[in-house]
Amino acid sequence: MSAQQPRAFEDKPEAALFPHRHLLGIAGLAPHEILFLLDEAEQWIALNRETAKHDNRLAGLTQINAFFENSTRTLLSFEIAGKRLGMDVVNMHAAQSSVKKGETLIDTAITLGAMRPDVIVIRHEASGAVHLIADKVDCPVLNAGDGRHEHPTQALLDALTIRRRKGRIAGLTVAICGDVLHSRVARSNILALGTLGAEVRVVGPPTLLPAGIERMGVSAFTDFDAGLDGADVVMMLRLQRERMAGGFVPSEREYHALYGLTPERLARAAPDALVMHPGPMNRGIEIASSVADDLNRSAIPEQVEMGVAIRMACLDVLTRGRRGIAGW
Repeated sequence: MSAQQPRAFEDKPEAALFPHRHLLGIAGLAPHEILFLLDEAEQWIALNRETAKHDNRLAGLTQINAFFENSTRTLLSFEIAGKRLGMDVVNMHAAQSSVKKGETLIDTAITLGAMRPDVIVIRHEASGAVHLIADKVDCPVLNAGDGRHEHPTQALLDALTIRRRKGRIAGLTVAICGDVLHSRVARSNILALGTLGAEVRVVGPPTLLPAGIERMGVSAFTDFDAGLDGADVVMMLRLQRERMAGGFVPSEREYHALYGLTPERLARAAPDALVMHPGPMNRGIEIASSVADDLNRSAIPEQVEMGVAIRMACLDVLTRGRRGIAGW
């Protein structure tokens, strides 16, 4: 157990801290389960800052990264995480797989399972695809993003970044701004940060806010300035053109004028407001370079660093049962 764990964890058996076989989403996780993963990541932050960034606790295990959708940060982060824990890591890219020859997702899942991996990390453009594969394989599955549904490890790394920079999550006001409609990152962050006691706002043009989003316990703003007012954390999202069918915004120039984060707009947030972005950034559209590169306010590079630590923690925790660790 990490030394960072709250005292409330002390009376819980190890397996009760995270009893789930898979990590398919934030939905359904209790606050103590989210906090447990954040606390487990702390040890890996320290390791990753050492010259020798290696721990052999998962030596002999095999990790398959099955990415049916393009990725840079998430794929590299999971690959580095697995290798630093000593695993044999194999990357499967859909463009080079039998999926392009017409193989169904179920047959792909059966094929992957027959290779006897110890954990599978999946990214897919269809919401729910990761759940389908998890039902067909006999090993833990980690969701690296499925359609508009969820991206749980992104929300965990964001929560870890906020907690380390702000010292807490409960009671903070977090404004998630931009293309909320198409964003699985927004959905997972709403769930994670709300569960941990933050006040979450979503901010964007009416065309990019899901209908009924308030049912998720957030406040919705179409006025960017009003949504930023007094916010402790400003999380920007890119326009996801690849998921859009039709004209959701008049033009990128007009979008930046109305919803781009500039130093002048950031001044409406709290004086020490933290700026975040899950990447990739579209500079000059949803965020100005002067804001993204402000080392005093921007936590964007730190988010990437926390991503490796969170993914190491998730891989370690989810494979404990397979490794026969007592209490799991």
